[in-house]
Amino acid sequence: MHETHAEKHLRVKPGTKIHIQDLDSTATPGVTGTKAELDAAVQTLHLELEALQGRLWAESKRSVLLVLQALDTGGKDGTIRRVFGGVNPQGVEVHGFRAPIGDELKHEFLWRIYKALPEFGEIGIFNRSHYEDVIATKVLSLINNKEQARRIEVIKEFESHLDTSGTKIVKVFLNISKDEQKRRLQARIDEPDKRWKFSSADLATRERWDQYLSVYSDVISRTSFEFAPWHVVPARHKWYRDWAVINLLVDTLKQMDPQFPKPEDNLDKVIIPD
Repeated sequence: MHETHAEKHLRVKPGTKIHIQDLDSTATPGVTGTKAELDAAVQTLHLELEALQGRLWAESKRSVLLVLQALDTGGKDGTIRRVFGGVNPQGVEVHGFRAPIGDELKHEFLWRIYKALPEFGEIGIFNRSHYEDVIATKVLSLINNKEQARRIEVIKEFESHLDTSGTKIVKVFLNISKDEQKRRLQARIDEPDKRWKFSSADLATRERWDQYLSVYSDVISRTSFEFAPWHVVPARHKWYRDWAVINLLVDTLKQMDPQFPKPEDNLDKVIIPD
């Protein structure tokens, strides 16, 4: 099997306008070969991710933040389970963000985001993120164009600050088709063990499918920065989705190249007493 790094195939080049509606959610850019071969590659990447995470944790001077966005049934939960299944849970934190409630409504929209940022040494995962506050809010007419533009500028400053302060951001949009979403929603209804995942609110969101994709396309185009670019991952094939996301994380950590702290001197002379 031939494979190349996911970054160059999936990255949204800063300054370019994308239209997610025109992207093939069944594509597998960057690889040729069978599902079994790619599954084997993922196992190797898991070992790399585990080793790199261990170094990041030991160094404890920087962190990684994975931002996952998708429409309903896009596969955010499954991606997290699959990609981080073999990683030391001590160094991983997952936070989910839906509509703000309670004290969250009494603060600027990034307040709850700051509280959830990973500590140095950790990989943080946002299952939905601050981008809900410029996408869902716009689709639902909770903010106007002026407020959306203001928030996008705030996000740019926020992410730039994180980058210069030692937190590398990996932003991923998991792309599936409307037909695939229909199939996955129906599966939730048809399978008793999955019915708990279904909500009638999913249907209301589905009615706005085109509007959501239009706003996603606009926001991703405007917020794919050199220091924090977006990656649009075709997510119809879960085996490709998993390979792409873990590849992006491994590539990011390799570029960061975290190091173990220098050990004490003369440890080779230390003898542990009985």
